[in-house]
Amino acid sequence: MEGRKALTWKYYAKKILYYLRQQKILNNLKAFLQQPDDYESYLEGAIYIDQYCNPLSDISLKDIQAQIDSIVELVCKTLRGINSRHPSLAFKAGESSMIMEIELQSQVLDAMNYVLYDQLKFKGNRMDYYNALNLYMHQVLIRRTGIPISMSLLYLTIARQLGVPLEPVNFPSHFLLRWCQGAEGVRKKTHMELEPPGDSSLPLSPSSPLQRATLDIFDYIYIDAFGKGKQLTVKECEYLIGQHVTAALYGVVNVKKVLQRMVGNLLSLGKREGIDQSYQLLRDSLDLYLAMYPDQVQLLLLQARLYFHLGIWPEKSFCLVLKVLDILQHIQTLDPGQHGAVGYLVQHTLEHIERKKEEVGVEVKLRSHEKHRDVCYSIGLIMKHKRYGYNCVIYGWDPTCMMGHEWIRNMNVHSLPHGHHQPFYNVLVEDGSCRYAAQENLEYNVEPQEISHPDVGRYFSEFTGTHYIPNAELEIRYPEDLESVYETVQNIYSAKKEDVE
Repeated sequence: MEGRKALTWKYYAKKILYYLRQQKILNNLKAFLQQPDDYESYLEGAIYIDQYCNPLSDISLKDIQAQIDSIVELVCKTLRGINSRHPSLAFKAGESSMIMEIELQSQVLDAMNYVLYDQLKFKGNRMDYYNALNLYMHQVLIRRTGIPISMSLLYLTIARQLGVPLEPVNFPSHFLLRWCQGAEGVRKKTHMELEPPGDSSLPLSPSSPLQRATLDIFDYIYIDAFGKGKQLTVKECEYLIGQHVTAALYGVVNVKKVLQRMVGNLLSLGKREGIDQSYQLLRDSLDLYLAMYPDQVQLLLLQARLYFHLGIWPEKSFCLVLKVLDILQHIQTLDPGQHGAVGYLVQHTLEHIERKKEEVGVEVKLRSHEKHRDVCYSIGLIMKHKRYGYNCVIYGWDPTCMMGHEWIRNMNVHSLPHGHHQPFYNVLVEDGSCRYAAQENLEYNVEPQEISHPDVGRYFSEFTGTHYIPNAELEIRYPEDLESVYETVQNIYSAKKEDVE
């Protein structure tokens, strides 16, 4: 249907599609994780994470691989100028081959660095490091930037296609790749995961025969894909993060550990999320982490608290509250020692269910009521914030500020001329946030435009070009507002017409 109509139908259709696609992707991921340890499709695993967090986007392994193949072709073109007889130039698409000679591998990496960082301008995202987009492979390719782990997976995938067997290193604070320089090249199987004898926190010395015999970390060069493919020694790796580390941390990790780190990064970002009340990134990253490690008690507790928090909002699904009980039962089975935390959440969940049973109807706000006489604006109007300049649409109002004392103090509401004793409005802002704005800070937007917010369809059925029309649910709560909107819009445009004349 036309873009401005049927907004509520589209909103809930997207919700359903979001859920159905996520369930399919999660099943695919679980099947993928059952592969043998030597199945090393790091890119495929990363794309499952990307798809799960962006289920409405058109993301596929085939399309991502095609984009990477295009980069490989550019690398081959550059490589041909370095060595026209290089064996990598004879590789066929999809072929799994390895180059044994270090010098030939080095030529591939030189060509890669030129194409990725000089020609295509890929770079580590230092300016916006804590952005979830840096972890989504399709976004890394579109924006040509990412963080160490996503840049490393791109670099590793290209190198392996060209016969250079780089390996992922789960280095603390900065994901790296390692490149074997040993005499036996790629055929050597080292004991990297063993701890050195004695004090394992001490830096290792390449001159120590005992350590050289058991730990071959000095047989590798370490590659920083985030830092334009810079090649590092063991000592330079320590300088990179500013600390000494044990030899075990230079070891290669399997696909599951790489995905664990990617999801762990998303989980950290989800905990910081504060734009809206959905906590979607936190929910998605918890789902992914628990798909890999289903018995993580602390994360299960976090998930239970999160669903409980979401469930206590009247507009949220009652099913979220019931899901808390299922999670808590699982936690109790895994760790009876969590009885106190589990009991607390169970008690409050059951109390909430009882309160829900007692609730009758919804609060109806009539503009004609005496206590609402100071409310000037109506739901559906496109407004502009006088101080911050953002555009927004009103989806609710209160005759006075209904927030707690702490919020009023933190937002410095008392500094406003009318303080908290004035109408406040719930607004959807064009940047995707939801805000609570004082009446004196809002004004009509004389040039109204659509508000690009994911929750617009939750409250409105149509955008007319001048205002939004509330859906049936919102109109029940504000039955007199739509007529007021029509009057307001008519007055605004009559005034504009008089000004022109």
